[in-house]
Amino acid sequence: MHKWRVGDVKITQIIELTTASLGPHLLPQATPEVLNAIPWMDPFTDDTGRMVLSMHSLIVESRGQTIMVDTCIGNDKERNYPRWNHMQGDFLEKFAAQGFATDRIDTVLCTHMHVDHVGWNTRLIDGQWVPTFDNADYLFAQEEWDHWRVEEQEYGPVIEDSVQPIFDAGKAVLVGHDHTVTDEVSLKPTPGHTPGHVSIHIKSRGEEAVITGDMIHHPCQIKHPDWSSTADWHGDKAATTRRSFVDEFVDRPVLIIGTHFAGPTAGHIVTDGDAYRLDY
Repeated sequence: MHKWRVGDVKITQIIELTTASLGPHLLPQATPEVLNAIPWMDPFTDDTGRMVLSMHSLIVESRGQTIMVDTCIGNDKERNYPRWNHMQGDFLEKFAAQGFATDRIDTVLCTHMHVDHVGWNTRLIDGQWVPTFDNADYLFAQEEWDHWRVEEQEYGPVIEDSVQPIFDAGKAVLVGHDHTVTDEVSLKPTPGHTPGHVSIHIKSRGEEAVITGDMIHHPCQIKHPDWSSTADWHGDKAATTRRSFVDEFVDRPVLIIGTHFAGPTAGHIVTDGDAYRLDY
């Protein structure tokens, strides 16, 4: 778990799990041979050079609000991926160990509606999916909802068990992709991975950070922004968004917090010869 401070804003990482098993499917370009040849890649790979991904939430405290960015995979969910099917993890215990209670969350922000970003939106109680954070408003980008309410799902009934119950409970709020949450926290449109994908831009007392969402899955995509994921809705658009993002934030004092970055999880994008790297 990591903690950061950006001006007056506090950010706390809550890790559900880490895995090296998804890499070959997600970014087949990122072979161990290629990653082992990148000197700064060690914290983001395992001992064999496979890319490691972290599934975590980020708790952002701003202007008296406690904001949860993405809610990982969740327990008890029927999933078409064996390791996540009816999973029984200790995420809520880790959440409590960091000093948070489920009723303390004021706002849940989902960067997009993929399986590993909305799972703890709900939990199973007496056979019903109910909001886990029952005092929170759940913010979804309108364009993202318009897409997933009709789109076929790969990993199982994700919308049915982790998104629709939020609407049914009257907790869902549809917003524009540049919505302002507080004067320190706003959404930044980063489409391509999904149509309505957003990142989270934080500005406070002259300091800045961006929570990436899946616009960047792994730090190797900072060196290779043209590497799009097999999970991207539109690979070319995702690559264009990523290149623009890297160009916008390179060599600036802006903390980049990866939603799936393992190891140090955050750093600054800097020029590295004719490419870029994450300085951590």
